[in-house]
Amino acid sequence: MIDPSFPLIDLHRHLDGNVRLRTILELADQHGISLPADDEESLRPFVQVTEPQPGVMAFLEKFRYMVGVLADYQACRRVAYENVVDAQSEGLDYVELRFSPLFMAEPHHLHPQGVVEAVIDGVEAARRETGMKVNLIGILSRTYGQELAWKELEALLAFADKLVAVDLAGDEANYPGEWFTEHLEKARQQGLRLTVHAGESAGPASVWQAVQALRAERLGHAVHAIEDPRLMDTLAERGIGIEVNLTSNVQTSTVSSYAAHPLRQFLAKGLLATINTDDPGISGIDLRYEYEVAAPAAGLSAEQIIQAQRNALTVSFLSPEEKQALLIRKVGEGSKSDS
Repeated sequence: MIDPSFPLIDLHRHLDGNVRLRTILELADQHGISLPADDEESLRPFVQVTEPQPGVMAFLEKFRYMVGVLADYQACRRVAYENVVDAQSEGLDYVELRFSPLFMAEPHHLHPQGVVEAVIDGVEAARRETGMKVNLIGILSRTYGQELAWKELEALLAFADKLVAVDLAGDEANYPGEWFTEHLEKARQQGLRLTVHAGESAGPASVWQAVQALRAERLGHAVHAIEDPRLMDTLAERGIGIEVNLTSNVQTSTVSSYAAHPLRQFLAKGLLATINTDDPGISGIDLRYEYEVAAPAAGLSAEQIIQAQRNALTVSFLSPEEKQALLIRKVGEGSKSDS
């Protein structure tokens, strides 16, 4: 289903939702942290979703042990480093990793700015070793409220030159985007691109707000946009990127099944919808699974799957020159494999 001659890209991947089981066990042992199991297979049910959850916040409970072992900055660095290595092993050509410094700092009272520095250091070390193309997106977690969001933004902006964008994530249903308009405007003024989780656990009004007031260039999930035809027209006309996460949306009960997901309609409408993993460590999937299993189950044709793959490069937070370089690199890799 994947076009092997075109870059394979994941634009919506939370690095703190993608921690190796072995790493959780080793960090827990190193720092004397109690876990409910002492081997990978026994630990798996506690950190991976095995059946649909009643909502997004229930899904987020699976992060408990992934962030619970981030006892120091070296642990944060390790998790970031391993995310890049694993993305390359997965066959990705480019990945945008996102993370909330407050969320990662909270369990062991780390300083959010120290977390940002550690994540950047881990990503850059892995990038040097692997040659993997990767960018970082800093999350403002709305779940902490407006005041703490300013502290999180301050931590991110201290390293603005090492980030490509800011994302607004967290409890969408109870913390409306309008509370964070000034935060995102400040991020934009610092040269960062904007993506917003919207339309996952709230309706079309949340998506409208993200596009109009927050001026988001991309939207995470946007599932409920399908309920408003005028909104669909606006997303298509403005070329707003849609970061779709099929398996995650089934697991959070945002949709009842793959077949009920609106991705097929998004693509038929001409929206710049893409296929991504969200939290692959929690969902127990990788990007190829989303393309080869989830997308066909969602009713996508082979042509639509390739359309989504190409959309990912179009709406990525890369410069035109970087996009062209990625294409040239992929063509070069194809020529080597053919010879």
